[in-house]
Amino acid sequence: MPAHAPTPNPLDHERTHLAHSRAALRAMREDVQALDIKDVTANWVNAAVLQRQIDDRIKALADLSHTPLFFGRLDYLHAPGADLAEGAGGERFYIGRRHVHDADGDPMVIDWRAPVSQPFYRASKKDPLDVSLRRRFGYTGGELTAYEDEHLMDATETARTSKLLQAEIERPRVGPMRDIVATIQPEQDEIVRSGLSGSVCVQGGPGTGKTAVGLHRVAYLLYAHRDRLARTGTLVIGPNKSFLHYIEQVLPALGELEVKQATVDDLVASTGVEVRGTDPAEAAVIKGDARMAEVLRRAVWSHVTTPSEPLVVVRGSRRWRVPAYELATIVEELRDRDIRYGAAREALPQRIAHTVLVRMEQAGEAPDDRVQDAVARNTAVKAAVKAIWPPVDPAKLVLRLLNEPAFLATHAEGILTDDEQKAILAPKPARSVKAAKWSAADAVLIDETNDLVARTPSLGHVVLDEAQDLSPMQYRAVGRRCTTGSATVLGDLAQGTTPWATASWAEALRHLGKGDAVVEELTAGFRVPREVIAYASKLLPSISPGLAPVESVRETPGSLDVRAASTPAELDAAVVAACEESLAHEGSIGLIAADARIPVLAKALEAAGLAHLDPGEETTATSRLTLVPASLAKGLEYDYVVLDEPTAVVDGEPDERTGLRRLYVALTRAVSGLTIVHASPLPPQLAL
Repeated sequence: MPAHAPTPNPLDHERTHLAHSRAALRAMREDVQALDIKDVTANWVNAAVLQRQIDDRIKALADLSHTPLFFGRLDYLHAPGADLAEGAGGERFYIGRRHVHDADGDPMVIDWRAPVSQPFYRASKKDPLDVSLRRRFGYTGGELTAYEDEHLMDATETARTSKLLQAEIERPRVGPMRDIVATIQPEQDEIVRSGLSGSVCVQGGPGTGKTAVGLHRVAYLLYAHRDRLARTGTLVIGPNKSFLHYIEQVLPALGELEVKQATVDDLVASTGVEVRGTDPAEAAVIKGDARMAEVLRRAVWSHVTTPSEPLVVVRGSRRWRVPAYELATIVEELRDRDIRYGAAREALPQRIAHTVLVRMEQAGEAPDDRVQDAVARNTAVKAAVKAIWPPVDPAKLVLRLLNEPAFLATHAEGILTDDEQKAILAPKPARSVKAAKWSAADAVLIDETNDLVARTPSLGHVVLDEAQDLSPMQYRAVGRRCTTGSATVLGDLAQGTTPWATASWAEALRHLGKGDAVVEELTAGFRVPREVIAYASKLLPSISPGLAPVESVRETPGSLDVRAASTPAELDAAVVAACEESLAHEGSIGLIAADARIPVLAKALEAAGLAHLDPGEETTATSRLTLVPASLAKGLEYDYVVLDEPTAVVDGEPDERTGLRRLYVALTRAVSGLTIVHASPLPPQLAL
């Protein structure tokens, strides 16, 4: 589109382009809806596949009235790709969430992921990237109401912070998490657009946008490598169902409908056991230790025995003998091939049959592949395989390890101490796999064993959020899902709130199998107000020494309010009053408290006539208050947060460091304001 001279009324001109773009998008959708596939498919299977693709395309072309179709404009001095020396005329591009073209195929809106859109995020006064004008648009309820220009090549115009950009970041949050395509910063864009072949780890403090960066990276990779990822698949892994529900609309809003989401518990649910028990912290830490992988490996391969008797195969009137030493050689060769236990077991009868065929050929016969297959299925061969290389049931093996002290001691010798072995043994042995009260850590052990027996299929790309809370064995479970693909790992070491939380990204990435991943750090905060993050950062020396505090770009005077209730009896009333004050503001409200305080506060809210939601339930214009247990607050955000009794949050954890980390999470969920209400003394680290 050739650049035009400024119009007398730019806002009217832009509204006209928006209307034309919406009409073009509607026409694109109608064209897809009108497709007739009756005569282009050979069978009903192809027809079903094609129809599904058409249905997905129709969904992707939906015009969401509350979502701006474009949020920016770039006026290039020259046409992208043209020889600058030739003085070719510039072009204008509108940047939006998806590509829109008119009836002639000319672009009305350019997808934010396209190379030509990149300068919208990267161009600056120092490096304008041939962009003469960058225009940002402001919307109210889907209506274009404002614009803001930056003349990047005008030396007389001073660089300034975009008010529209600031307003978009601070826009009240009601409903699920939304995309950030209009506000991606240069350092975030570099991570989003990094290549598919390499893995990336993003260390980011509260409000730095690491989750959004990870989701937008998925959207970008699907744009840039759609065919490959369509074959291999993508997966987003979050810490819990509430978090996944909160983020689930981001990718569909960007037109990406095929990305699956799961928790680590979901991943290992394929083991088939029902998780009904919980481990003491000590046992959970040991079960999650990477050393357990070697214990399991030893236990699995201990089932293979060295043959001590020859094998005799009878075919017709002939008997073919394979001596024990030759069988032993075959077994050792298979063990040395570093393949899965099950794959080696499947190969064993064929290797034995091949040895028999060599005997036949030496005797003058001319056997073919059918004879080899028949020998492999011979009763004597099958019996020998069962004796030498018996099948392994992963759940039964793990049950035996956790129930039989002698079996565990044999395979944990030199790996786990006697005390560690005692800690993970079941206090009361279970009679069967179904009767066992499996824990989440046990399911991960079974998943590891499954992989020892049969290789876990790999996806093309996996995003792992809140990764700091995973155990080494959980990292291994995730890593198995992307052995031939890449990963985006997101987290904050200061927010590790499990007893097994990782100490460093180098260690975590090693367990994940991505030791060569590039580690990026985001330190600019866009969500949490400066006053709030500075207050929370007082905890960093105690919870994560040496970690750089977040530097918030948002200064919001009055965003932090610390209130002391006179007595514990007055605490509930003071908390309810703080919620009522917060509800006078626009946006979502989160009341965060120690898990043990949730029932008490629920009753207090009900008595005051304040309806509230549970985490994961979607806020609406009429229901904006969510009561959040501190254990579920991670990854969530609210416009205003009321934090009940910080000391109770700390005391609710097994140790002080974990408690302070849980408190750090709770303190950093607010976008516009944080009110802390307490009756007990605050933790000394927060002394003003």
